[in-house]
Amino acid sequence: MSLKPSILLTGGSGLLGVNWFYSKKKDFSFYLGLNERKIHPDDSQVFILDFSSEETLVKQIQALGPLVVINTAGLTNVEKCENNSELAFHVNVELSSMIAKVTKFLGIRLVHISTDHLFEGNASMLSEEEPTQAINVYGKTKALAESNVWEINPEALIIRTNFYAWGTSYRKSFSDYIIESLRNKQFINLFDDVYYTPILAEILINTVHELLEKNASGIFNIVSDDRISKYDFGILIAEEFGLDKSFIQRGSLHNKSNLIRRPFDMSLSNQKVKELLGRSLGTAKQHIAQLHKQELDNKIKKIQLL
Repeated sequence: MSLKPSILLTGGSGLLGVNWFYSKKKDFSFYLGLNERKIHPDDSQVFILDFSSEETLVKQIQALGPLVVINTAGLTNVEKCENNSELAFHVNVELSSMIAKVTKFLGIRLVHISTDHLFEGNASMLSEEEPTQAINVYGKTKALAESNVWEINPEALIIRTNFYAWGTSYRKSFSDYIIESLRNKQFINLFDDVYYTPILAEILINTVHELLEKNASGIFNIVSDDRISKYDFGILIAEEFGLDKSFIQRGSLHNKSNLIRRPFDMSLSNQKVKELLGRSLGTAKQHIAQLHKQELDNKIKKIQLL
């Protein structure tokens, strides 16, 4: 029997869940809570979470006895949320609320992963105190989930973020899309009028664990130090990986009238977490260099083969 403390990851087959497992599996035993997609990475225990009732979920999680539950599950496709608001509400709000109730009842720490998609998009580098004002179903359900989780379980750690990482065969990251396209010498269009503060998943994960060690609770923005456009993010990747940036063309969200309405500026301030930890979280350029180092150190093959 493992002597390592255990973590239950909901959304265990998702991009963040997979990276969390591979980033921390030396330090923790992992239970990967799955839904539709079944994966079986080495050194993990996988199972189907039973959300049929709070009672069944309590019994299931109580039997596992994790030190912490990290809720990475969610319906994140903006178009799908808009086209099926009931499903978005069920996945993003109802299931998150149930997890908050169960962890509160069992006295288990909860980390709830939220988003930066919570505001109108007409202001930059917003703090955790800024009132949410989402403009689409995805953002509205994630904002409501935050509110419910905090009300139900005040000890929960709620993380607003926008991350990227090396993805699996079935779930590619934004950075994967850029790297693979440029390596294949394919032209891509990246928005130069959409701004955000993206963070490498590994840095996000390590920062969350630092907050857990400090017994932090409430809302924290865990993002990079700098605000950047999607276009400039692509340029930084091309420069770091030695790829031809002439294949990156400027695009504009203003010209995409067929897309569901999205915020033009999703950038968040990470001042609160920097003050608590007494350090910087790093710039987008530094994070992309670390992404490249993960590949050079051959740390990504198991993820990509899933």
